[in-house]
Amino acid sequence: MKRLNHILVFIVFSAIIFQGCRSLNPSVMLKTGKGFKYSEFPTEPSPVYKIAVNDIVSFSIFSNDGFKLVDVTTLGGQTGAGGVANGGVAGYSSTKGNLQYKVEFDGTVKLPLLGHVSLKGMTIREAEVFLEEKYSAFYNKPYVLLEVINRRVIVFPGAAGTARVVTLANENTTLLEGLAEAGGIAQSGMAYSVKLIRGDLKNPQVYLIDLSTIEGVKKADLILQANDIIYVQPKLRIGNDILSQTLPYLSFITTVILFIELFKKIP
Repeated sequence: MKRLNHILVFIVFSAIIFQGCRSLNPSVMLKTGKGFKYSEFPTEPSPVYKIAVNDIVSFSIFSNDGFKLVDVTTLGGQTGAGGVANGGVAGYSSTKGNLQYKVEFDGTVKLPLLGHVSLKGMTIREAEVFLEEKYSAFYNKPYVLLEVINRRVIVFPGAAGTARVVTLANENTTLLEGLAEAGGIAQSGMAYSVKLIRGDLKNPQVYLIDLSTIEGVKKADLILQANDIIYVQPKLRIGNDILSQTLPYLSFITTVILFIELFKKIP
């Protein structure tokens, strides 16, 4: 009987350990399989932010090289969708001569007089020069000011419940600055395993960065783009997880064995 008890305990305990190992850290996200090929870092990374789909751009135009502000709310006398003049985005504030426009799914922005123009992939300065050329057909020496007001990235610093959506205040915010805005890497995060996920999530670019060394920090000078995901790999807590999952089962087994021994002593 004692041998049978030992066999029973061994079988049940093995099953528990196996199940526990399979379910360790079930909250860990964005795993990459063995042999996953990470994206190669660009040899000449973009020094500044580039306009992307779903960006909200603040737009102002002046004439005579900035001498006179043009009231864009009266251009063409039109009203865009949502009751906001000339294609402005409903729900976003505006002032006279300064409206906010959304970069649509095809990368275009609907602007006064010009209609839909493509700005996706341009830096802010490139877009300003491009629009100044377009508006030169209507104004003498036009001067355009653009600003993206809703740039943001998602940061997972390596601890459960601490993810943050970080708004990028500057056009040239780096990966390190984005992490700092989110409070830095959590104590349970692995600085040598930081993933930067960028682009279409159906086929994203995934960069692996080691921030535990000075050499790795050189790669962290990447300029963040809209909707980038910064994911710090959390540490595996194997011992604690196995113990927390197996204790209830071990208590149950101990109780069963105790009852078996008690029944054996009953005449």
